[in-house]
Amino acid sequence: MTMRLTCHCGAIELSIEPPEGLATARRCDCTFCARRGAAAISVPEDRLTIIKGAENLTLYQWNTRTAEHYFCRICGIYTHHRRRSNPREFGVNLGAIEGVNPRDLDPIPWVDGVNHPSDRKG
Repeated sequence: MTMRLTCHCGAIELSIEPPEGLATARRCDCTFCARRGAAAISVPEDRLTIIKGAENLTLYQWNTRTAEHYFCRICGIYTHHRRRSNPREFGVNLGAIEGVNPRDLDPIPWVDGVNHPSDRKG
């Protein structure tokens, strides 16, 4: 199933084909996601296409710089991010998917981002 995702101002448009639809919806409590507040679904990197507005995407990274968080430079909406736990996968902003209201999926499960698997030693 192909879905369309846009930022608030419409400068960015993505096409996604999540193999599990909305079933992977989740929230994360890491320091960044807790502040951002957006629920996300999983999409393999080969199933996300930037249709328009690549020049309007802004990248934010910190710490290990593995995760890549993308935002619209015009309206500030988070669209997607490359996952640190699996860099071949994107987390996509559930609230930016056309026709999807995250409230309809409540309760959306939480993942323990505070104790991220990539931070565990041995």
